[in-house]
Order: sequence, then structure tokens, then C-alpha cells
Amino acid sequence: MKYDFHLHSALSPCGDSDMTPNNIVGMAYVAGVEVIAITDHNTVGNVRAAQIAGEKLGIKVLAGMEIETAEEVHVLTIYPTLDIARQVGKIVYEHLPSVKNKPEIFGHQYYMNENDEIEGEEEKLLISPTTLSIEDVFNIVKDAGGFAAPAHIDRHSYSVLTNLGFIPEELNAEWIEISYRVDSVKEYMKSRPDLAKYKVLRNSDAHYLKDIAAREFHLPCEIEELFGK
Repeated sequence: MKYDFHLHSALSPCGDSDMTPNNIVGMAYVAGVEVIAITDHNTVGNVRAAQIAGEKLGIKVLAGMEIETAEEVHVLTIYPTLDIARQVGKIVYEHLPSVKNKPEIFGHQYYMNENDEIEGEEEKLLISPTTLSIEDVFNIVKDAGGFAAPAHIDRHSYSVLTNLGFIPEELNAEWIEISYRVDSVKEYMKSRPDLAKYKVLRNSDAHYLKDIAAREFHLPCEIEELFGK
């Protein structure tokens, strides 16, 4: 099964304005991707619109969120249902600082419906770090029945390995995300034997439509296994 579990819509300020629910789903369809997750920064606000768009083309859309911790580490999270995702999203939003977005600097943060119409704009800056520690995030997500993994661990910014130097054992993490920028996962893992025990996801982390179709990723397990089922 072809998948991409790290996609940003136009609700993420760093996401391109063309990353509308229908455009994302349409590009996934063209690329032959069967299941995707919308993972905007610290919010699940555009997931439902993408799910409705996905139903029209037979694309399964999972509810997700890229949460930024107090340590400025990005954590990729995915949820079995939108209701659960919204519950976690409410907690995350409450732990975001009251910093107002400056669209001219960071970009707009658009809430959209299933017709790609703008229904509102988030005023609070979504790319701020929350006051939740990485351990807090893993506990909250897992207690809710969701999936959590340190995001793009190979990157030099917002990565657990860059910011902390290691993956804390108390997280009980099973998965890690290695970005598409790494050509050979085998060689990367060989250079980091300390990561051998983790399962690996690859994603596009797409902020632009063209990135969705740039690489192919095949899910190494059933979706239910991500949630421990």
C-alpha cells in the first residue's frame, strides 16, 4: 500500500496556499497513493475537509498532527478517528503560547471546507512550540489511542536527535520517521546502530503539491498496527 503520513495543508503557515483539501487528495490520487494523513502544525482543523474530498476519490485520509514540543522537537502523530484527534488537538491548542500570527512573515493559516473555500483564518501562530514536553506529548497521544513517532530524525532542525542528542527511553517509542532526503535508509541506519530497534516510516513532509508525488513509500504494516491493534 502506498502511503504518505506527513502532509501539510494551507492551515500550516509554511504550507503553500495550493495545499487545499481537494488538491492534496487529487495529487495523492494521481501519484497512486492510497492512504494519507493530514498533519498540520499543532492542529487538526483541515482534516475533515480532506476526508470528505478523499471519499470522492477513494483515498483514505487519516487524522494527524505534527506537534512541536517545549524542546522544539517535532513529533508526528496519527489517530484512529477524527474525534480522538480533535480531543488531543484541543489539549495541544491550550498549550500553544498566545502569539499572534503575522501572515506577511509566516504565511496565512486558512481553515477550508470540502470545496476548498476559506472558512476562516487561525490567528494564533501554529508553528510555535507548545509548553508540552516530548514525554508529555507521547503520553497524551498514546493514552488517547494514537500513534506518535519522532519526526524527521535525520534533519538538522526540529529533530529529537539534533535537539536532545538521543531518543529518551521513557517515551517507549516504537517508530521513527526518516525523511525522504535520506537516499538509503539502510546506510543511514548502519551509521546509527543505536536506532536499530525502531521501525521506520518514510514520508514527504509535503508543503507543496509537487512534493507529494516526488517519492513512493510503501507501508510496512497494516494501518491498525500503528495503533497497537
